[in-house]
Amino acid sequence: MIELMVTVAIIGILAAIAYPSYVQYTVKSNRAAAESFIMGVANKQEQYMLNARQYATTLASLGVAVPADVSRNYTITEPIPVTAIPPGYTITAVPTGNQAANDTKCGSISIDQAGTKGVSGTGTVAVCW
Repeated sequence: MIELMVTVAIIGILAAIAYPSYVQYTVKSNRAAAESFIMGVANKQEQYMLNARQYATTLASLGVAVPADVSRNYTITEPIPVTAIPPGYTITAVPTGNQAANDTKCGSISIDQAGTKGVSGTGTVAVCW
């Protein structure tokens, strides 16, 4: 009986250490998927600008759809064109559900036409990107 109690205690200690690490791993993995997607959208925007002399206002006009692994954890805003001269856009990935609850340090991530990356949380761009 004592051996069983010791085994249960060891499993409990290991679980207490492993679970937070697993959560952080999944948060970073989900964020990386969103970053990769919005970087791809930014590349498509630049191609669209070369062809049409303006930035696209929808993801559909760029011929892209949000992949399931990204849409489960993030809401991707349609590219918001800036009508100033020179023109621009911003693409933002807003965390939802568990991602929002577990990724408070970075929050929303964004990129604009100049390649400037942003975050809405307390973390720095260097840490979150």
